[in-house]
Amino acid sequence: MSWFASLSVRGRTLLVGLVLTAALVAAGSTIQIPYVAIGPGLTVNTLGSYNDAAIFTFGGTDIPASVDEKTPEGSHLNMLTVSVTDGMTLFGALGLWASGNYSLVPREEQFPAGKTVEEVQQENAKSFEDSQSLSEIVALRYLKYPEVTYVGSIPEGSPSVNVLDPQDQIVALNDEPVSTVDTLRTALSTTLPGDIAKVTVKRTAADGKTSEVDAKVTLTANAQVGSYGFLGISAAQRPVAPFTIANSLATSGIGGPSAGMMFTLGIIDRLTPGDLASGHFIAGTGEIDESGKVGPIGGILLKMISARDAGATYFLAPADNCAEALTRVPAGLTVIRVTTVTDAMTALDEIKNGQPTTGC
Repeated sequence: MSWFASLSVRGRTLLVGLVLTAALVAAGSTIQIPYVAIGPGLTVNTLGSYNDAAIFTFGGTDIPASVDEKTPEGSHLNMLTVSVTDGMTLFGALGLWASGNYSLVPREEQFPAGKTVEEVQQENAKSFEDSQSLSEIVALRYLKYPEVTYVGSIPEGSPSVNVLDPQDQIVALNDEPVSTVDTLRTALSTTLPGDIAKVTVKRTAADGKTSEVDAKVTLTANAQVGSYGFLGISAAQRPVAPFTIANSLATSGIGGPSAGMMFTLGIIDRLTPGDLASGHFIAGTGEIDESGKVGPIGGILLKMISARDAGATYFLAPADNCAEALTRVPAGLTVIRVTTVTDAMTALDEIKNGQPTTGC
């Protein structure tokens, strides 16, 4: 190292600085950091198509003629997503953060310890699938399609285990017609623990054929329901239609439940005459439950950026996200507060008629 000692103080300082800078650059551009970047993601018009396939397609009988109506140019009811960038280097993360459209969060917030990336993706895919099913239920219920009662969940130890199936549609109990959970409860009120109840169900086989089956269940006692017989099920009431609804995004790889509300609006639009968006570019987000309530989601600010960049002028936001949404509203975007699918439908009607909407 005699050559280093022979350098001037300035030369040695410069050399050390260059070496340290080179090491920092090498580390910053190659070593991955334990953070992910959350940013604007995909936005899809639920009135349109994805990969050349219509978002919603219908099969079966008695399909409303409105499903074949052409969507007017300019009409949008867009669902939104966020993107998650993993495996970033320090410099890559800083670059995304500096753009102002990404936030950095600890990796374990997106990929918890003890779960693989594949497991998280599977959970997100299941949430997305559930949102599609719920949106169909809510849309059909909003349009007042007839309701039927399914067996629903069957807990372990129930007298209905291995006798009924969760997807069985209950038609009658002891020959008393059943169409709702209330009528099922009324029919059970005439029974006693120990009775053998005849539960008539419509059951779909693996080949898709449906048949009517009389199942025999020995009723038990349950103090929580009273003195009458107990089936041991959590019956679920759902609307039904003579046709099926398929969603082309089912195999898109998108995850999470936040598209539920916009899927619901898209289905309602297709099943009713006219144009819900009335020629406007409307985007929105929100989880949906069976009652039609719109729940909060993550990444609201990023979704608003994505919506405005795509051309949206109106944004339907869950009421519980309003406080956060108002902290950074993109110029030209009107944010509308919704708590239920009925609120969303009211907002669409107000937009159509040029009336004031309910802001956050």
